[in-house]
Amino acid sequence: MSVSPAAADPAPAPGGPRTATYRVQLHPGFTFDDAAAITGYLAALGVSHLYCSPYLQAVPGSTHGYDVTDHGRLNSELGGVPGHRRLTAALTAAGLRQLLDIVPNHMALAGRANAWWWDVLENGRSSRYAGYFDIDWDPPQRKLIGAVLMPVLGDHYGRVLEAGELAVERRGGSLSVRYHEHEAPLSPRSLDDLLARAAARAGSDELTRLAADLGQLPHAILADPAAGAERHAGAERVKARLARLAQAQPAVAAAIDAEIAAVNHDPDALDELLSRQNYRLAFWRAAAEELSYRRFFDIQSLAALRVEDKAVFADTHRLILALAAAGELDGLRIDHVDGLADPEGYLRRLHEAAGGVYLVAEKILEPGEQLPPSWPVAGTTGYDFLNQVSQLFTDPGGEAGLLGCYARFTGEQASYADVVHAAKLQIMAGDLAAEVERLTALLAGVCERHRRLRDYTRSDLRDALRELIASLRVYRTYPRPGQPATSADLAQVGAAVSAAGRRRPDLDPELTGFIGDLLTGTPAGPAESAFMTTFGQVSAPVMAKGAEDTAFYRYLPLASLNEVGGDPGQFGRGVDSFHQAMAAAAAGWPETMLTLSTHDTKRSGDVRARLSLLSQLPGAWELAVDRWASHNQRYKQDGWPDRVMEYLLYQTLAGAWPVSAGRAARYLAKAAREAKVHTSWTSPAAGYDAALESFVRAVLADRVFVAELETFLAEHQLVERGRVTSLAQTALLLTCPGVPDLYQGTEVWDLSLVDPDNRRPVDYPARRALLGRLAGAGPEAALAAADAGGPKIWLIHRVLAHRRAYPEACGPGSGYQPLAVSGAGAGHVVAFSRGGGLAVVVPRLLAGLGDWGDTAVTLPPGRWASVLTGEPVTSGPAQSDICRTGPADRRPEQQGWSGAGTAGRGAGTAVSVAGLLARFPVAVLRREP
Repeated sequence: MSVSPAAADPAPAPGGPRTATYRVQLHPGFTFDDAAAITGYLAALGVSHLYCSPYLQAVPGSTHGYDVTDHGRLNSELGGVPGHRRLTAALTAAGLRQLLDIVPNHMALAGRANAWWWDVLENGRSSRYAGYFDIDWDPPQRKLIGAVLMPVLGDHYGRVLEAGELAVERRGGSLSVRYHEHEAPLSPRSLDDLLARAAARAGSDELTRLAADLGQLPHAILADPAAGAERHAGAERVKARLARLAQAQPAVAAAIDAEIAAVNHDPDALDELLSRQNYRLAFWRAAAEELSYRRFFDIQSLAALRVEDKAVFADTHRLILALAAAGELDGLRIDHVDGLADPEGYLRRLHEAAGGVYLVAEKILEPGEQLPPSWPVAGTTGYDFLNQVSQLFTDPGGEAGLLGCYARFTGEQASYADVVHAAKLQIMAGDLAAEVERLTALLAGVCERHRRLRDYTRSDLRDALRELIASLRVYRTYPRPGQPATSADLAQVGAAVSAAGRRRPDLDPELTGFIGDLLTGTPAGPAESAFMTTFGQVSAPVMAKGAEDTAFYRYLPLASLNEVGGDPGQFGRGVDSFHQAMAAAAAGWPETMLTLSTHDTKRSGDVRARLSLLSQLPGAWELAVDRWASHNQRYKQDGWPDRVMEYLLYQTLAGAWPVSAGRAARYLAKAAREAKVHTSWTSPAAGYDAALESFVRAVLADRVFVAELETFLAEHQLVERGRVTSLAQTALLLTCPGVPDLYQGTEVWDLSLVDPDNRRPVDYPARRALLGRLAGAGPEAALAAADAGGPKIWLIHRVLAHRRAYPEACGPGSGYQPLAVSGAGAGHVVAFSRGGGLAVVVPRLLAGLGDWGDTAVTLPPGRWASVLTGEPVTSGPAQSDICRTGPADRRPEQQGWSGAGTAGRGAGTAVSVAGLLARFPVAVLRREP
């Protein structure tokens, strides 16, 4: 049967339905013009929106855009305003719209590039922008009162100073201190002595007056707005005068530079000058315990913004809102919403200011957690869906076998809950100790006002806080001062208090109970509200760093379950659970974003699809791993690497093969450092790191091992079954309630691992050519191009074309109804219909499936036809090879497609699953008029 070519498909009209988004990562190697160049291809593929990574001005060379330095400019390295205009024009011509990822939580501290932070360093607490950043100007450490810690030094301050690595520099009338690539301004008020000496050297009365004027500027510690304005205006006038004087009188400039040189060669003089600054240069390791500003996770080069302040919101969103008002943005993705003081308040303000554009929040939902229904967003960015799909394709029957295999091979017996609990405690004692100390100080201030609590020591308070945060099962709760706590927050806080008591019976229950009351709004007051807000801003990064970036690399029975927002301790869920989740999404969040791969996923959807098959092969997998480990023992050095990393290597090779030794070595190096057991980013163990890399490279150079690996993959058809599972996942992505998102390049098979592996360049010419060949072809041609990813791109193109032509098929209001499945293979089928006249049937758990036999699905009443081929559906019997991803070898009429007949016009009719899946591994059906 002929199929209409893609060229005949109408382009989506601007303002039309959200068919699908396509995420691209913009950077200097892939600019606005590069994105513009693929708009025609994306339109042909069938997406409705280009979904861009952040593109406001960022740190030079940024590969991701999350390190914004200027919210008022488009990134010049991406093409700036002209390039953005060309992209917008190309999108309009292609009938596409745009979704943008924005970063409200933090900015990059990049020297002069961030004018706000530069001003804070220069003017301290009196800076116009001091309130823009979440800085503690009165921390417990007296040495940091009124100063910002700058932890940028590679060694202790004194050693760096005495080694001559710090140097004062002059640019016109402004002076700064430089340490390699780092630079900070010198406070104008602190320059009086230096300029007075230069004036005496040059015999300049005018420079003497300038020095005196600088010394009379208001002190930076004064937070009074009037004093700050006076200081700023006065400093700018004096700096301008100094610049003119130095330019007009070379002798004065020479005298100033001579004094600067003298200071640079005198550690005591330089130390004296630096002691008068509004910041304290420090060893980078000091950040873990003494950082005086809130940051993004543990990255001290990213300082948090107080976007809850109206002025900060206005200044950080002015350009974004202008683009939305001009119709250049149709939607916004909000990065790290959990970092904000009041996520709901922020989202409400943004929703109103942006005129109601499509909003999705990067909110990581833990299993069982629901998105707060009061948030004015369409939903999340899709990690919840991703994990529901991963659980769907994991066989619970393999849990005991894989857990036993993992325990015997690695010697690790701890549950995932215990692993993540220990990891969170480790993070709070190390990487995020400064955040915990700040929270402890706030709690101490509250307790001081309550006579029953004022005698608890800082150690008591710190221990209680750490245990409560470690016991919290979600990233954070969402209390709002002055409003009653939600039932969800009450339940989460109550569970954390109870769990903390069980794990640490030595903690005083009155103290932990009091903290629980504080987190739910009782008692209330300014100090209590500050603690309540800060607690959420601490618990979220602790969960992210403890679970995603630590425990996920320590607990590895089945790596496909170790995904953002997932629970590796939950081993597979049935079809009914998936149906319940999708029905709830259709009712509550019908336009939420759906995804299988993102720029942050630990491994791509296709890798997870293949790895999930191991849940059905625990015995065969254990035999293979034991055999491989015995063979590869010869490549270990003094027993390294450890068995956990070795086990992860074998899973990685099974899931991503073929993978080069370089890619595998880089991935394992990152995994080991994230695990923080034998090596880490902050304390690398050179011996371990070298042994791990050597092992990976030696293993992959061993032809015998590689042959055994490939034999295992072939024997269990992991590549073929993985591809079919990928197609099943993709069909769900494209048809379940929500807006599907395709990550760059994943429209064909993509075996990427965690970033930066998943940000490799995408070969768009090859994808464009493949789509051109297959757009008008049938399933046989797509399957014949299996190795190139033909079946996947063909499926995506077909289903998106249908969604575009019939937006009501999957749009809001189309509902979600599970379909009855009967027969011996019923447990291997996921089938549902959407109220808009769409039905979907996909296979699951393929390793344990023989043939379909009598398995049948009951379609709703009506005449049904295949979206993929156009052929009508009949109820005749048929057989199929579920893992066939090559050319078909039977004529359509031999595969259960008669070309006539219906599935029943009254009551639903049972249709053979073998027939539905005979020509292609998944079925997407439409109800005929």
